Amino acid sequence: MGGAHSREDLEISDSESEEEENYQDVVEEEENGERSSERRTKTPSSLDEVEAKLRALKLKYPSQNHPILPNAVKLYLYIGGNTPKAKWVTSEKLTSYSFLKTCGNGGSDDDEQDDEEGGESWWILKVGSKVRAKVALEMQLKTFGDQCRVDFVSQGVWAMKFFSDDEYRNFVGKFQDCLFENTYGFESTDANKLKVYGKDFIGWVKPEVADDSVWEDAEDGYLKSPDPATPARASQDLREEFEEAANGGGIQSLALGALDNSFLVNDSGIQVVKNFSHGIQGKGVFVNFDNGNRRGGFGLEHSTPKKALLMRAETNMLLMSPMTEGKPHTRGLHHLDIETGKIVTEWKFEKDGTDITMRDITNDSKGAQMDPSGSTFLGLDDNRLCRWDMRDRNGMVQNLSDASTPVLHWTQGHQFSRGTNFQCFATAGDGSIVVGSIDGKIRLYSNNTMRQAKTAFPGLGSPITHVDVTFDGKWILGTTDTYLILISTLFIDKEGRTKTGFAGRMGNRISAPRLLKLTPLDSHLAGVNNKFRGAQFSWVTENGKQERHLVATVGKFSVIWNFQQVKNGSHECYHNQEGLKSCYCYKIVLKDDSIVDSRFMHDKFAVSDSPEAPLVVATHMKVSSFSISSKR
Repeated sequence: MGGAHSREDLEISDSESEEEENYQDVVEEEENGERSSERRTKTPSSLDEVEAKLRALKLKYPSQNHPILPNAVKLYLYIGGNTPKAKWVTSEKLTSYSFLKTCGNGGSDDDEQDDEEGGESWWILKVGSKVRAKVALEMQLKTFGDQCRVDFVSQGVWAMKFFSDDEYRNFVGKFQDCLFENTYGFESTDANKLKVYGKDFIGWVKPEVADDSVWEDAEDGYLKSPDPATPARASQDLREEFEEAANGGGIQSLALGALDNSFLVNDSGIQVVKNFSHGIQGKGVFVNFDNGNRRGGFGLEHSTPKKALLMRAETNMLLMSPMTEGKPHTRGLHHLDIETGKIVTEWKFEKDGTDITMRDITNDSKGAQMDPSGSTFLGLDDNRLCRWDMRDRNGMVQNLSDASTPVLHWTQGHQFSRGTNFQCFATAGDGSIVVGSIDGKIRLYSNNTMRQAKTAFPGLGSPITHVDVTFDGKWILGTTDTYLILISTLFIDKEGRTKTGFAGRMGNRISAPRLLKLTPLDSHLAGVNNKFRGAQFSWVTENGKQERHLVATVGKFSVIWNFQQVKNGSHECYHNQEGLKSCYCYKIVLKDDSIVDSRFMHDKFAVSDSPEAPLVVATHMKVSSFSISSKR
């Protein structure tokens, strides 16, 4: 388990003596020898002799023959990873950086920009002879304004220190301009930013002009809260309660229950586990997928279920099996009766007599899986958002024995004619719907219409791969490959009433979002091919209660943020930052294998000495439970 701040955040000193002592300068030994020689030299007898000896020492001060480099920086490299011997070393004491634009064939001209017609070109950052990287979010650039320093990832973790605040700010500004052009394909101008974000969201580009009153209100609530069950982050600790091997291994998904049981879905069936106040444990029950009740042509033998949805007081489960490996789309569902251990039917998706596909399903609302009479659920495809009903058009449960493949009834929804490219969705406590798209947009739909979004937040250039929403609908959490985005949906309408973006158009009183990121070091340790997945709030299904934590998975890391701390604008993470505020304070649960899913259990399982319900972390072979306890 890792803490919020790694040694990556240690200040790099400008003091030459400290630099040589703390960062093991590669020329330290040579300079020490030169200084020893100097101490043995007799006092010179003339100014010419003094000048000759100074030149012989090769001091690092500027001279007529060696002028200061344009865009001069000091370059450091972080070595040792997360070991006790990890440290910064000086890579180049004096070098320079430049932003270069590649040619259309992917090459670049180091002396000038060269953008050939007919080919794709982009900006790259070049630092001396050591760094050459495409300007992109994957660099995980982190700024330290008080140190005139930036850290980033490029086949290693690097730091650049600038010689003045102006030079530091010039670099950050140019980097952001290049990033905008690489992301959206046109020059970073005010007109183009307005085109991308719209006039209502210009605060997302210029956070300093955004209406941040909602964050200030959240901060005031955090500072004034008398609730002792929400201690400050420094007084919290993660403790592993249970770990056990999954029955048969190969865990593909985790379905947490709010009642007695939770479920691990693997290649051959479902393992039933018992919910406790300190986590989940196996109870020796395993439901094998029944091969004897298949009627359709999309059986479980062809693909392991990747999504499990609990329904009807958690006695039934819907299983989604993708048609093609690597793609989520499916033409139907398997309906499992958990109590009997039988797959009772295979539902087919159909609209107006034509088979259609779905890429995701979810419950009607945040707590709908606990409703014993629930028969409807929501479906999402690239350009479809709808509600499915397992009853027939007269409201009766279909006679499954008479149907070779029963058809789900499209009871509500919309098929969009233009490419919305929906990717994921989630529901609030009242059934309001949030949808994330491949272009990064996040749309909010009320609980009574799916035809037109009440609010559409612009993208920041990265596809939204997962979304979640708090029970009260006031906060949205979007997942991208390289960061999480936290958005407030609150606004004040013309009559002075506070509403959410699910209930009406937010206008221009929209606060800038906050980003949740890994530090460059943790991002590098997680691996370049590992991406953020499945960020979620802790699980609350009761009005008046507030989610306390956020959790996301990246590679072998389960990363946990304190929700109240993220909202606290005076938090140390936000000091001396440029652009959108980014929070780097988190805890890490490190596992030996890649993590399949990380989720908090239902709030009802939080005990008196813990501020949060247990965290469940599943790898393909094991499942572990962690409690967040208050240190005494």
